[in-house]
This record gives sequence, C-alpha cells and structure tokens, in this order.
Amino acid sequence: MNPAQRLEKLQRLLEADPGDSFTRYALALEHIGREEADRGLALLRETIERDPAYVPAYQMLGQQLARQGDVDQAARVLREGISVAREAGENHAAAEMQDELDDIE
Repeated sequence: MNPAQRLEKLQRLLEADPGDSFTRYALALEHIGREEADRGLALLRETIERDPAYVPAYQMLGQQLARQGDVDQAARVLREGISVAREAGENHAAAEMQDELDDIE
C-alpha cells in the first residue's frame, strides 16, 4: 500500500469510527511522515482531547513539539503524559517520556 492509499484508508476508518483513538493517532503519524506536521499535531491534540488516557499521543506530541523547537510546550505535554501513563500503570511509557523530558530540560 502506498502512502496516499494508507492516508485515504485511515481517513475512511476514522470517518467510520470517530472515537477510535488508535486510528486518529495513526493518521497523525501518517501526516507527520508526509511532512504535514501542522495536521499531524492537530490530530495528536485532538486525540488527547477526545481520549485523555491515550498515552502514546502525549509522547508523540511532546516529541514533535520538541523537534519544532517548542520546548516549553513539549515539556508540558510530556509531564502530563508521564502523569497519565503512571496512573494507567504504563511505567515503560512514563520512563520513556521522562527520558525525553530530561533531554529537553
């Protein structure tokens, strides 16, 4: 499947089930991979707004914000993600985000 087909398929899946956090997250990653960072970031933020317990979105949003040079916002997102991950018992994800936070602070 080529990138355009993946993007189209993910968009159709999300239209069919707008509450699917994984599909919204995957669509965000697809946009980021296509160097459409603004759309990808918007989808990651939307994922967190719709599903505040979806840990991977915090990690990716923090990484992308840091990559764009928005270190303060990245740190805020990573701190929030660490808290959410710990509450969910996702200690590995929390540790990875802590490492990323340490790298930017």
